[in-house]
Amino acid sequence: MGYLDNFHYQTVGKSAHKIVFLHGLMGFGANWRRITSRLEKTSEILTYDQRGHGKSMKPETGYRPEDYADDLLNIIDEFNWKKIDLVGHSMGGRNAINFASRFAHRVNKLVIEDIAPNGSEGDIDRYNKLLGRVPTPFPDKLTAKNFLLNDFGNPVLGNYFYANLVEKENGLVDWRFSKSAILASVSLVRLKDRWPEWEAIRCPILVIRGENSPDFSKDTFREMLKRNPNSQGTTISGAGHWVHFDKPEEFTEAVRDFLK
Repeated sequence: MGYLDNFHYQTVGKSAHKIVFLHGLMGFGANWRRITSRLEKTSEILTYDQRGHGKSMKPETGYRPEDYADDLLNIIDEFNWKKIDLVGHSMGGRNAINFASRFAHRVNKLVIEDIAPNGSEGDIDRYNKLLGRVPTPFPDKLTAKNFLLNDFGNPVLGNYFYANLVEKENGLVDWRFSKSAILASVSLVRLKDRWPEWEAIRCPILVIRGENSPDFSKDTFREMLKRNPNSQGTTISGAGHWVHFDKPEEFTEAVRDFLK
């Protein structure tokens, strides 16, 4: 049994140019389909459900950025990919920062989407309240859809949550991810200062920020660019935290131009 057997993954395209995309908190690999379909003609691309998410393994512990980054190392070793371009959104961006700082020889270029090296003090309470607003499990998919798209109060987030629901063996509809893994991932990032990891990265970096993002302030964006001279940044107009979902064409163009 190989390490990859622990993960649900997909590769598209065939090329010597390798790209790995890491999804955000409560996401899964298929979140990137609108982006990878635009890049697969010129690159070979790997997406996968990170631990605790989607259809991949969901251990009781092991949700530090280091744990996620070690998974990525083992996965690309099994693929025999020597060097990659790495793109990470939100939590996936933090995991990508950790990977690029520890395994510099494996990364050509790095793209970070709408996240800083560390989280905010209110993250645990915020996600507890957010997940608590969704009365899982639902009796069926239609009930879940009606609640999240009509009664939840945030159609964009409701759509995202609906994509993260799946019918279980008992017939009830519940989260695709592990709720305990989500909360652990949020809390464990704060165990140490993550800014030194950011400052240690030596490859070229592109930081993408959504203009309307509530999670990534202009000041933090500027601080990241200031504290790593290898970085450059772009703000995408009209986008929120999920830049690649809100503005897929603009996001893809920024990534493509940077990775050329």
